[in-house]
Amino acid sequence: HVQLVESGGGSVQAGGSLRLSCAVSGYNYRRYCMGWLREVPGKAREVVASMDGYGHTIYAPAVKGRFTITKDNAKKTSLLQMNSLKPEDTGMYFCAVRLNSGCPTLPRDFTHWGQGTQVTVS
Repeated sequence: HVQLVESGGGSVQAGGSLRLSCAVSGYNYRRYCMGWLREVPGKAREVVASMDGYGHTIYAPAVKGRFTITKDNAKKTSLLQMNSLKPEDTGMYFCAVRLNSGCPTLPRDFTHWGQGTQVTVS
């Protein structure tokens, strides 16, 4: 059974940084995608970054160059480093996984989601 738990959210000033962590369990030895998604107030959820089982990454245009997704295999953790944060980055951030697949392009195609962690940029 796949479980994901996010942490690292908080409130920062514009231009600041945060690192989100996602502790994952319950998936190994299969093709998968790990992703970070967000829900910005008044807007639909979007995939901001993802990484497939081969280490290939995809970033949303709005965050490319500012956000970096990485994976710590030993700690079974997915990380999202967020730099140069902007007020428009404010929202709820979710760690998500899709099993037995490469990375999807739509949030709804991720099969497992964490509970989310709030990021507020002022």
